[in-house]
Amino acid sequence: QVQLVESGGGLVEAGGSLRLSCTASESIASMYLMGWYRQAPGKQREMVALIHTGGTEYADSVKGRFTISRDNAKNTIYLAMSGLKTEDTGDYVCSARPSARIMFWGRGTQVTVSS
Repeated sequence: QVQLVESGGGLVEAGGSLRLSCTASESIASMYLMGWYRQAPGKQREMVALIHTGGTEYADSVKGRFTISRDNAKNTIYLAMSGLKTEDTGDYVCSARPSARIMFWGRGTQVTVSS
């Protein structure tokens, strides 16, 4: 069981920046895949950014504004968000896949972007 703890969320004005962190309870160096998802009120959870051995992937809506990165020494992944828009508001949840068939979720951190 991998425990994931997110932090860094908060209230920010449109155009502002935030950096989210997700720290795992064990080494992430060999993780098959890790990523960030978000869920806005009344909407389904959607992928925001993924990081794996092959590189990174982003939702079209955040390309050029968000950057996912990892620090294996700290067992942490990050999501640097800039140029935030009101539609980026949501609960941001970290995920980790030790393998293709196993997935763990964090509890999330709230991001609210005001106009």
